[in-house]
Amino acid sequence: MEIEKILIDKLPATSSITTHKLKSLGINSYFDLLNYFPTRYEDYSIVSKINRIQVGEVVTIIGKIIEAKNQYTRSRITIQKIVISDDTGVVEVNWFNQPYLIRVFKIGEMVSVSGIVKQFGAKISIDPKEYEIIFDRSNDQKNLKHTGKIVPIYSEKRGLSTKTVRDKIFFILNSVVGDDPRVVPVGHDGPTLRDPLPPSIIKFNHLIDEDEAYKQIHFPDSLEMADKARERLAFDELFNLQLANNLVKKEWKKERVGNVFKVETRHALSLQDFIANLPFKLTSDQTKVIDEIISDLKKTTPMNRFLQGDVGSGKTIVATIACYLSYLNGYQSIFMAPTEILAQQHFQSISKLFERVGIKPTPTIKLITGSTKKLNSVETGHAPSLQKNQYDIIIGTHALLSKKTKFNKVGLVVIDEQHRFGVEQRALLKEKSLNPHILTMTATPIPRTVALTLYGELDLSYIEEMPAGRQIIKTFLVPKEKRTNGYEWIKKQIKENKSQVFIVCPLIEESENETMKSLKAVRSEFEKLKKIFSDVKTRHALSLLHGRMKSIEKNKVMDDFKNKKIDILVSTPVVEVGIDIPDATVMLIEGADRFGLAQLHQLRGRVGRSNRQSYCLLFTENTSEKTISRLKYFCKNNLGTKLAEFDLKNRGAGNIFGVEQHGFVNLKIANLGDFEMIEKTKKAVEYFMEKYDVKDWGELKIRLKKFETKQISKD
Repeated sequence: MEIEKILIDKLPATSSITTHKLKSLGINSYFDLLNYFPTRYEDYSIVSKINRIQVGEVVTIIGKIIEAKNQYTRSRITIQKIVISDDTGVVEVNWFNQPYLIRVFKIGEMVSVSGIVKQFGAKISIDPKEYEIIFDRSNDQKNLKHTGKIVPIYSEKRGLSTKTVRDKIFFILNSVVGDDPRVVPVGHDGPTLRDPLPPSIIKFNHLIDEDEAYKQIHFPDSLEMADKARERLAFDELFNLQLANNLVKKEWKKERVGNVFKVETRHALSLQDFIANLPFKLTSDQTKVIDEIISDLKKTTPMNRFLQGDVGSGKTIVATIACYLSYLNGYQSIFMAPTEILAQQHFQSISKLFERVGIKPTPTIKLITGSTKKLNSVETGHAPSLQKNQYDIIIGTHALLSKKTKFNKVGLVVIDEQHRFGVEQRALLKEKSLNPHILTMTATPIPRTVALTLYGELDLSYIEEMPAGRQIIKTFLVPKEKRTNGYEWIKKQIKENKSQVFIVCPLIEESENETMKSLKAVRSEFEKLKKIFSDVKTRHALSLLHGRMKSIEKNKVMDDFKNKKIDILVSTPVVEVGIDIPDATVMLIEGADRFGLAQLHQLRGRVGRSNRQSYCLLFTENTSEKTISRLKYFCKNNLGTKLAEFDLKNRGAGNIFGVEQHGFVNLKIANLGDFEMIEKTKKAVEYFMEKYDVKDWGELKIRLKKFETKQISKD
């Protein structure tokens, strides 16, 4: 039986509590558990006779328990003392305040203890780090799991101890690559772990076999072998990811678009008129991307293009021009955003844009979100019907893909902040018998090599050139002692320059409990700021915005801020994406050390949306040298991809995509900053697709399933 199919419920001697904890980490099968990798190792591989141990060294001793007792001190500290003997001598091992251990250690039993040799007066003893009772003495050292070797240390999440994880993985490894029939669970024909890669790829890339890699990553013979194991398993993960992308792209190319676009002379002239009447001049990058999109739209194969552009680079106008071409062809466009705030923003800006351009006839535009759908259902008794082509551009959130919402003639779907939408939503489009062109966009700065790896099934476009007239946002790290001066400077900007201000407070974590703590912290900060800015009397000085507010409340706050009824908007990072307030020229970020640089860059991009000079102030209580150095790097750099590369190398992929998008890059062991490995696996995938058919590689097909819903997580 494939190891991927054996559920952890089959693990012997495992309580339901432990099984539940494993499942809460997404560990459902033996294979999932094998892919729960160590974060580091402890070296207990020096096994010494008692008469040869030296003070200061980390050793493992194996011997018989000849004494075990609790000792009580005057300070109420209990000492658990056992005395161990081997054929060369005896030594004491002492624990503190763990009286249950005396029930574990039975006189006459064999025990292995790893720890540091210490001296107390004239006596030498062991300060223990790990221990285990030896029940099987046929091969003492081979059967050790927690001592006598290089042992793995695992992240102790959900109350799972590293010792428990180590014990279960040791069992599975013996089941898969060992030769002990006693460890095969009853009820199946024994787990198997077949190498998924062709031998030619393994040999060419100098990789060790996969079963050996799993053995060495968890219980390495040496740290060098642990590195070789990590290399092999990282290779597998990146190979599988890129192969899955390529296979999706290959299948996509076989599909045919439901509604074929034409770009005849009359269409081209209408597009030229539209672009010529824009209130600004397109950048050369925007023009290049528009040409790429038009080229895609002319094909019978559906477009599947990914557009990455820095904050404020003008992606929305590019998408709007694509929607206009769809309209000229008589088709509807769906424009999806991750939040109601951003959907409203797009609706207002796109509607206003068509008004200013003044082209006739003008496409009709409709906003549909969760709240507007609810309103419509109250008025009409059913969800809005879009079947009769009443609207040419429909803007909204996931509500657009409700099974009750009907479409008629959709030619184009634009998805903003693509990684916040799930595969399920795309499947819903297919259920509605739609096979439209798809344009996905993100302002999240992603290094090009990473983008090619994660979005290999998409055609990539970039907008790096900023619109003319935009000034570089001046960014400052404000020392703790100058915080008051910072507030006074903000007051001056409000009074003298009529500036509007964002103040962003960080979320602590994503869990329900921590979100409530974060909300409490934001509200507390808001009350503090109300006092600090109590002398700002020009308008309603402060307002609060956070994700737990009802849509109608959030929209009211944003409208007031946009209409200059509010000076200062205190917010959680809900403002990170898509908010466009031209008169907002100051962004203050509290707890700046808690954000990745790419996230800070997104927040900074909420200001500087006009030709006015804008500023970003970073506040932090963290004074560590590493933190200050990182934030100073941010202050000096304004290019998103450069900041993303810095974060990737120094803090990992999670700090590019953010806490709320943690499922976006669900790699277990590969490093997206290892560009050499990415290039190596890319070439291996190209070779595989040229020489082999994935249908002939059953194990590989099983592994690829985990990447079917890879880089896209539900909002």
